[in-house]
Amino acid sequence: GGNFWRGRSSKNIDRTKADQIGMLATVMNCIYVSEIFRSQGMMTSVLTPFECGDITKLYSKDRSNKYFSRNMVVFFAGGTGHPYFSTDTATVLRAVEIDADEILLAKAVDGVYDKDPRDNPDARKFDRLSIQEVIDRKLQVVDMTASILAMENKMPMVVFALQEKDSIIHAAHGETSGTVVTADAT
Repeated sequence: GGNFWRGRSSKNIDRTKADQIGMLATVMNCIYVSEIFRSQGMMTSVLTPFECGDITKLYSKDRSNKYFSRNMVVFFAGGTGHPYFSTDTATVLRAVEIDADEILLAKAVDGVYDKDPRDNPDARKFDRLSIQEVIDRKLQVVDMTASILAMENKMPMVVFALQEKDSIIHAAHGETSGTVVTADAT
């Protein structure tokens, strides 16, 4: 949603309303991607933490597990449904709730660096590091709330570049050239 909505920094928009607009943007994005998957013959569902009429279904762990048992691709949209919580936090929360094996984080860069590689050509990329190292070094993988939630629940993450061809497929098969962020010390 953040790529769609950057208005929260505007002094004319209340933070709660800005966050709600961002949540709705994630719903639109998920519906769009869901339809792409559906056009390829996959069964999909978009789950949200708030009612969206007939467009999405209301999230529950039981409902998502039911869809997974039917081999459906499930999209979790709308963040946590509450302002002041990032989509990073919502991602980790849903992954923990559904007992995911890991979180795949598609980003604008191809992994985790010691500083922003877009602004610093001397930035050093990490192949592997722990969530604790991410926190200690203040690396911008996910926000602090999401990092702590992932660490407390031993939820690993794989960070990779979205722009690379078939990057999501490669990451899902453990074939990424990105960064593996482990739940335990490396």
